[in-house]
Amino acid sequence: MEATAHEFGRGGNALEFLVVDEFLRTIVDARALKTAFELGLIDYLIEYGTGTQAMLRRTLGIDQQGLSFLLDLLRANHVITLRGKDVYLNERFSVALRYRDLLEIKLDFAGVILNDFADLFTALIKEPGDFAGKSRIFELFDYRRTAQPTIENYQRTRSWMRLTSTLTRYEALACMQLHDFGGYSRMLDIGGNSGEFLLQLCRRYPNLSGTVFDRPLVCEIGMEHLLPEPEHSRIGFITGDIRKDPAPAGYDLISFKSMLHDWPQESADAFLARAAAGLEPGGSILIFERASIRVGQNAPAFSALPMLLFFRSYREPAVYADTLRTLGFIDIVSRDIELDTPFMLITARKPHA
Repeated sequence: MEATAHEFGRGGNALEFLVVDEFLRTIVDARALKTAFELGLIDYLIEYGTGTQAMLRRTLGIDQQGLSFLLDLLRANHVITLRGKDVYLNERFSVALRYRDLLEIKLDFAGVILNDFADLFTALIKEPGDFAGKSRIFELFDYRRTAQPTIENYQRTRSWMRLTSTLTRYEALACMQLHDFGGYSRMLDIGGNSGEFLLQLCRRYPNLSGTVFDRPLVCEIGMEHLLPEPEHSRIGFITGDIRKDPAPAGYDLISFKSMLHDWPQESADAFLARAAAGLEPGGSILIFERASIRVGQNAPAFSALPMLLFFRSYREPAVYADTLRTLGFIDIVSRDIELDTPFMLITARKPHA
């Protein structure tokens, strides 16, 4: 049986974390908000609830002209509310602050690669190879650095893992809303990064344990990431390279979370074949990936900028479903979900021998 469905979008769901993108729609909105964080304005209002403009001037150490302009920008973006001379956080923005880690990582990362879009977008459209050689985003995601534990490699790898872990922390909620993991006991997450995906699943499903299969330095940083968590004893790490190593065996679920799009289609097909070979009969493969970006009537938000630069990498769900069918999988189910960009969830079952 094969099924396809649009499960849910921004409306009518409990994925409240999507609220953060409401405040990152333009570069002006994002930069003003980042400045408000940097100056301590947001933390002041969190702590005290309100503040007069005179108090904010003294506390933040800025003049009235600078403060007024910043407050005007924040008010226009619904971050704050002005009542006379008093400043309050907007109620809607207070909801976004529940996901401050996500809000701040999106601010940081979009800012880091802004010049890739501003200076190199023509190259991305016309000469993608030239873009890849010059862009900061491909320099940041340099997986060659994950093999040797040098100080520089450690710092650079930790930097992009901070981004991917934060995104995964919330994207996993969408995955669990679409799929019930209660029937699995041992899960292998190939390219599982810091283990954040497994961590979120293990928190929800106490009978689940799992293993991350990834490059050496990624696994080392991942173990550090999970060590403070109560679930860390149920999550292991195996170092390896799915490009050349067989997938570890003995698992009833193998997942690919935001991993396959990083590789050419031929490589992705080979990864799925290795996973199929190691998967227990009757077990399942799960793919949770960004899908091809669809631009509607409104331009994407500034916060989506890093994902837009990877637009060539994202595929349609049918591409992966066809590969799984060729590998002999059955009960292939494909679901779509609209997060900050479109996502797909594909599950398929390996027949019993």
